[in-house]
Amino acid sequence: MPNYTTSYSRSKPHMRRGRGGTGYQLPSARQRTARRRGAVYLNHSQGFGRRRQGFRAGGNNSRRPYAIIAVACAFLFFIASIIWYVNRSVEITLNGESASVRINSTIEQLISDQGLDETTQAGDLLAVDDSVLEREGGDRYAITLNGKSVSLDDISTTELTGGEEVTVEDGPDTYEEHDVQATTIAPTLTVSGTGAFQYVKTWGVPGRSEVWTGKQSGITADRGVVKEVVNCEVAASSVSPDEGSYIALTFDEGPSDYTQQIVQILKDKGVKATFFLSGDAVEANPAAAKAIADAGCELGSNSYSDTNLTKLAGDELRDQLTRGFDAIDEATGSSVSLLRAPYAAFSDENWAEAMDLVSAVVSWNVDSGDWLLPGADQVVSDVCDSVRNGNVVLLTDNAETGAQTVEALPDLIDQLQDKGYTLVTLSELVKTDESLAEALNLSKVSMPKDAVLPTIAEES
Repeated sequence: MPNYTTSYSRSKPHMRRGRGGTGYQLPSARQRTARRRGAVYLNHSQGFGRRRQGFRAGGNNSRRPYAIIAVACAFLFFIASIIWYVNRSVEITLNGESASVRINSTIEQLISDQGLDETTQAGDLLAVDDSVLEREGGDRYAITLNGKSVSLDDISTTELTGGEEVTVEDGPDTYEEHDVQATTIAPTLTVSGTGAFQYVKTWGVPGRSEVWTGKQSGITADRGVVKEVVNCEVAASSVSPDEGSYIALTFDEGPSDYTQQIVQILKDKGVKATFFLSGDAVEANPAAAKAIADAGCELGSNSYSDTNLTKLAGDELRDQLTRGFDAIDEATGSSVSLLRAPYAAFSDENWAEAMDLVSAVVSWNVDSGDWLLPGADQVVSDVCDSVRNGNVVLLTDNAETGAQTVEALPDLIDQLQDKGYTLVTLSELVKTDESLAEALNLSKVSMPKDAVLPTIAEES
C-alpha cells in the first residue's frame, strides 16, 4: 500500500509574524518541510475534492453558449432546407416546350408567371345565330392538362407537381345563355346478312336536334342536328372455322322423359351439345334440365311455350321470352339469354321490341327432319349427307321424337366423328371463327347504357 503523506510537515503549522509588520502569515511553500524521496503525496485537489469539482463545473458552463449556437445553426439549416424543398422548381411541358415552375403552383399562377395572359386572346360572345354580341366576351383561355380540358373555374385550384403537359391557348367563342327545345331522333333497325346466328352488331343510340332562343339577344335559331343518331344493325352470319372441322348438335323443345338418356349418351361419347328448353317443359321436369347443366352442356331458351313469336308484340312478347329464361334459371341456377325461337320465326319487329333480352337468336343449317319420324337410320343419313364444316344441326327432344332421337344419336355421333368432325356446343363453335367471336358472345346481353330500342324504318 502506498505510503501517503501530506505536502506539509507533520508538525502543526503555526502563525508567524511577517516581515515589515504585515501581520501573521502561514508558512510559505519554501519554508515547508522538504519532500521525502519515494513518498506519495496528496494534492490539494484530492484533499479538497468538492472545491475542485465545483471549479470544473464552472469551466463547463463557459462552453454552453457555443453549444446553443451550434444547435440554433442546425435548426436554421433544417428550416431553410424545408423552405427550399417546398419551393423548389419542377419541369413541365407548356405548349410543347419545357418550362420550369415552382412545385404546387396552380395553373392560374403558371399563366401569370409565364405572361400568358398577355399573349393569348379571349374568344367572342356569340348570339344563338352565330352573330357576335361582344368581342372577347367569351372564355379567356382554352386549357388542357395531360390532354384533358380544364375548366376555367378550376385553374386556381389545379396544382402542378412536375411532369405535366399543359397547353394554354386563345379562348374559344361561347354562346349567350339560351333556352333549348330538343327533339330526340330515334334510331332505326336494319337486319342484314344470312346465316344461323343473328345478333346485334351495332346498338342504336338516339340523336338530337335543337332549337335555341337567346336570353340576351332574343333570337330563335334552329341549330339542326347537334348529336348524330346511331342506327341499330342486326347481323346474320354462319360460322366459318379458321381451322379444323366442327359441328354443333342442338336439341329443341326439351326437356322430356328422354332427356337424361340423351345426356348419358353424350357423356358416354365424350361429346357436349346445346339444348334449347321450353319454359313450361322445364317447370314440369326441372330435374332433367338440371341434368343437362350438370353434364356441362350449353343451355338456351326455346321460349316459354311453343308459340310463334312473330304473332306477339310488346309486353306479351317480352313476357314470353322472360318467363322462358326465368324457368331455366330457377331449375338450373344458370342465367341464359341465348334464344331459339319456335319455328325459327323471329321478325324484325321482335328484334326491335326485345333485343335487350337476348344475346343471340340461333336457328340451324341442317334440319335432321326427325320431327317427321322417318326412323333413326334416315335421321342419321339425312344429317351426314347434308352437314358441312361449321354447321348447326337441329334435333328434337320431345315426347314424340325422343325414342327415335335416343336410337339415332350414338350412330350419328360415330359417323360424324369418322368424317373428322369435332362435336361442340354453340359457344365453342363460335370461338372457332375469330372474326365472329370478336363480335358475338352467346352468354350475355351487351347493351350499352346509352343505347335504346330502335324503331322499324318506314318503307319509302
